[in-house]
Amino acid sequence: MLKPMIGVALVAMLLAACGQKNADHEKVEGPAVSAPAAPGNAAVDTAPTTGETGPTPGASSYTADQARMAIEKAGYTALGPLNQNANGLWQGEATKDGRKVNVSIDYKGAITEL
Repeated sequence: MLKPMIGVALVAMLLAACGQKNADHEKVEGPAVSAPAAPGNAAVDTAPTTGETGPTPGASSYTADQARMAIEKAGYTALGPLNQNANGLWQGEATKDGRKVNVSIDYKGAITEL
């Protein structure tokens, strides 16, 4: 009989210790975890680039229309027919800044003037 009474008394003390908090306690605002001092890895830029050192040969997943849109988005106009060479590069003649140039787009989306 004594053991159950001790158990009940112990539970009552624990409940009293975990009771309601006073309203005059300070309220904590902000994140529970502080921000890291140094940022993590930068996101990978997958945007097509222009002016790289040269086109990278490789099997291209671009269709002719996708290659044309990427070249036009890079600022080239009056784009002629595009042909895919043995290295997987789409090539054609276009105009940029008033001059005619031969352009190429590789499988990574890098546009190069030839």
